[in-house]
Amino acid sequence: MKITIVAGARPNFIKIAPIIKAIEKNQSEGKTISFRLVHTGQHYDKNLSDTFFEELNIPHPNSNLEVKSGTQAQQTAAIMIAFEQELLENPCDLVLVVGDVNSTMACAIVAKKLNIKVTHVEAGIRSGDMTMPEEINRIVTDSITDYFFTTSTWAGENLLKYGAEPSTIHFVGNVMIDTLYQNLERISAPSFWNEYQLETGNYIILTLHRPSNVDEENSLIDLLKGIDKMVGEKKVIFPIHPRTKSILGEQNLSLKNIITVEPQGYLNFMYLIKNSFAVITDSGGISEETTVLNIPCFTLRTTTERPETINIGTNNLIGTSIDNLEKIFGEFLKNGPKKSGIPELWDGKASERIIDIILSKNNE
Repeated sequence: MKITIVAGARPNFIKIAPIIKAIEKNQSEGKTISFRLVHTGQHYDKNLSDTFFEELNIPHPNSNLEVKSGTQAQQTAAIMIAFEQELLENPCDLVLVVGDVNSTMACAIVAKKLNIKVTHVEAGIRSGDMTMPEEINRIVTDSITDYFFTTSTWAGENLLKYGAEPSTIHFVGNVMIDTLYQNLERISAPSFWNEYQLETGNYIILTLHRPSNVDEENSLIDLLKGIDKMVGEKKVIFPIHPRTKSILGEQNLSLKNIITVEPQGYLNFMYLIKNSFAVITDSGGISEETTVLNIPCFTLRTTTERPETINIGTNNLIGTSIDNLEKIFGEFLKNGPKKSGIPELWDGKASERIIDIILSKNNE
């Protein structure tokens, strides 16, 4: 069984790490399974890619397509051209894609056109927001996937609505949580921890990168100023995404509480999350990690593809209005965090289930 694993962006690396560990475990037990790791180069900033391979003990990629940035169409086309050549030179039995970035969709299309089976890890999630490029990537990828691995029963229900065969859908849990559990004892404070006098519970984490929040400069500035005023005496650690940084430029916003830092590696960032008072974000993945770590999360979006983080977890869906954030954050300060739990099968063993199922399919 030869598997080509595709990683293209920061969230992908976090998700493939435990899958590779599960493959290596099966190899050590004498199973006939091998993998080839392809990095598309969609994220090429060292802080957003290379660091994750080092920290999470992921082997260096067998191939780096080095596509880098561009428009949605340019990047997708570049990935497809390069990945087609990769598969022609290195045939495999199965292409495994994760998540919902351009690399996920592009590589799935190329594989299927070469008559190679496709498996999608984190299949079936939907936000219902067709203005999100990720939503289109999810729908297209799932329309041609052979084996679906889902994080929730809700995701499986979505796939059935789209016409997937029940026998191809496998509810296995969340590989991102596998990585979290596997590294909790390794997380460490960032270099600026003492410099900014950070202590457990005395700061908030802020991340922003979605177009609806950052692409319009004035509304982004208003949002930052509103958050800065809203948090009282709490510090706000803001690892600034390259996209957000380029929009703000060199402006001095004179923010009292918000401290801008460079993007963090996985181990430092998880330490910051685990020890924070709360998280304000527009990321979907972070809301999964805060749910498991029991950290209140406030998501600056109108929709989410991870409703389980709201239904059972710590997540609160805010919208993009600073007024609404102030209202809901104020209620949290007054009443305390809502009761939460950990979703079914988010137990750190999703990757093992995935590889067991892939091996069983190969033997059919």
